[in-house]
Amino acid sequence: MAAPKTQGAVAEMEEEGDRSRTGVWGVAYEDSEDCILEPLSLPESPGGSTTSIGSPSVPCIFCEEHFPVAEQDKLLKHMIIEHKIVIADVKLVADFQRYILYWRKRFTEQPVTDFCSVIRINSTAPFEEQENYLLLCDVLPEDRILREELQKQRLKVILEQQQQERSDTNFHGVCMFCNEEFLGNRSVLLNHMAREHAFNIGLPDNIVNCSEFLCTLQKKLDNLQCLYCEKTFRDKNTLKDHMRKKQHRRINPKNKEYDRFYVINYLELGKSWEEVQLEDDQELLDHPEDDWSDWEEHPASAVCLFCEKQAETFEKLCVHMEDAHEFDLLKIKSELGLNFYQQVKLVNFIRRQIHRCRCYGCCVKFSSKADLRTHMEETKHTSLLPERKTWDQLEYYFPTYENDTLLCTLSDSESDLTAQERNEHVPVISEDTSKLHALKQSSILNQLLLRESLEN
Repeated sequence: MAAPKTQGAVAEMEEEGDRSRTGVWGVAYEDSEDCILEPLSLPESPGGSTTSIGSPSVPCIFCEEHFPVAEQDKLLKHMIIEHKIVIADVKLVADFQRYILYWRKRFTEQPVTDFCSVIRINSTAPFEEQENYLLLCDVLPEDRILREELQKQRLKVILEQQQQERSDTNFHGVCMFCNEEFLGNRSVLLNHMAREHAFNIGLPDNIVNCSEFLCTLQKKLDNLQCLYCEKTFRDKNTLKDHMRKKQHRRINPKNKEYDRFYVINYLELGKSWEEVQLEDDQELLDHPEDDWSDWEEHPASAVCLFCEKQAETFEKLCVHMEDAHEFDLLKIKSELGLNFYQQVKLVNFIRRQIHRCRCYGCCVKFSSKADLRTHMEETKHTSLLPERKTWDQLEYYFPTYENDTLLCTLSDSESDLTAQERNEHVPVISEDTSKLHALKQSSILNQLLLRESLEN
């Protein structure tokens, strides 16, 4: 195995690449029926290519045949048929031209078998029908280092391009949906389409080559093609209605054509944004405690039933209500044998009476909560609860205040009850809506509305 010589070879590849663009070669070859071509998904039709002077081209690793950069599949097929060499995972190579130029030079310095694995096909056939193919892949450390180096250089170029676009104030674009023109920064147009047309292709800072991206999308719309399902329609109005009704004002996430416009796809060698995201999610699952180790919980404060006093714990609040208002909630719970749901109804009942400035001990209504509190403390009506049937009603399952933290701190005494006792006095809400009219007639809301109208 040859020692890696990747470092310092990039400049030499560029120099040879410049020389390779100055010539003209005609290419002709016969199609092959070798079965190795089909799994690689390469073109099967015969053909050649003619490269004009000055156009970017890539030479064959072994011979002087050249192919345009845009037609790398033809070059790959040529190398398979003529030279029996296969490049593994070629789609993961960040810069195909420089990759080929590097190995073209290295193969002149050492035997090819020092770098490539030899694969024999038709090994069970007679010897004269057996063939050897060469496999060049990143199992070779030198190939792996080369691919990573090309990936880093491409990422550097992409980040520089992204930074230029982020600071560019000369952007000019037209909305694809309302034809409104936008000048300045690209984010103005992208935010407009997201806000006004519910078309969101991502945060502006996550996109690169934005103008090319928008042109690609506009071309699809001009061809009457839906951006999400990619179906073609007969006219613009039909396409517009389809995208609106089907909520298809978004791009197809499975279309790999869009990957090159998102910076995340350039971050790691051979990984798409979906794979990077999957790894991040898996890391959270593998280390759930690490991610929350610095979490500091701030307990919510519960408010007194009679005044504005707040306490961080249920016990502190109970002590305050007993000392300041002579209301012992724990004693009441014990004497009356209240379960959790009955405690909830009692608290909601008291909250509602205090909110209405009405003393629940004598039913007298006052003009302010301060007057009510003075009255209840002087008459000791805070501990004078009405009969159970007054407050143990279904309507008091509904909290008076939506953010009443006291309800969340009530102790659950149901563990001391039997199964039969747990089921008693606990309402069961039916999910059968087949008799909706009957449910409306018997709804507790009717009683609440009637009682409210009588009180007013």
